[in-house]
Amino acid sequence: MSNESLIKMANQIAQYFSTEPDEEVAVKGVRNHMQMFWTPGMRKELLALQSGHEGAQLHPLAQVAVSGAGWGS
Repeated sequence: MSNESLIKMANQIAQYFSTEPDEEVAVKGVRNHMQMFWTPGMRKELLALQSGHEGAQLHPLAQVAVSGAGWGS
C-alpha cells in the first residue's frame, strides 16, 4: 500500500475520533481501530512513516496513537 494511502486512512480514522472530547479516549479509539482492522504490515509501515518526515502529515491524534501503540507485529 502506498504511503499516501496509509496516511490518508490514518487521518480519516483520527478525524472521526477527533469529536471525542476526552483526548485519551480518542487516542485509544484510533489505536484500537488500527489494531482491529489493519494488518500488522500496515501498522509497521505507518510506524515507520510516523518516525520519518512523512509523520508530519499525520493528524495529531494519529501521531499520538501510533507513537504509543507498541506494535511489535
